[in-house]
Amino acid sequence: MHTISRRSLGLSAAVALVAIALPAGAQSSAEARKNKVVVQVSDNDPAKWGLALNNARNVQTDLGQDMVDLEIVAYGPGIGMLKDDSPVATRIAAALKSGVKVVACENTMRAQKLAPADMLPDIGYVPSGVVELMQKQQQGYAYIRP
Repeated sequence: MHTISRRSLGLSAAVALVAIALPAGAQSSAEARKNKVVVQVSDNDPAKWGLALNNARNVQTDLGQDMVDLEIVAYGPGIGMLKDDSPVATRIAAALKSGVKVVACENTMRAQKLAPADMLPDIGYVPSGVVELMQKQQQGYAYIRP
């Protein structure tokens, strides 16, 4: 008769419990996890916005559009490129269409006396651009500032 030690039984039970407790798919490789990126744009400069939008497109191309949550946060002078007369409006529209979230800081909008009617359609709004960046980083987003 074979004797099984308590330690072996305990280890086997622990392994079985972990396997049962993990949801289906959680046991798959880390490659299946979605990447998260937040980009800060606080400059009223079409070239800087072009760089941020290039970065966003490159990340989506390299990782796969469905494998990344990407958000561009504009505040301070950078909010100027989100106005309805923006020289980068076409590129921002394309980024939005590709799944990039673009948000404007409402604190900056109030300070500059801007209303949603002054802004590009389809962008989002956050109460504070800086707080949004902090929270995204706390949620595990990689931070990029071109």
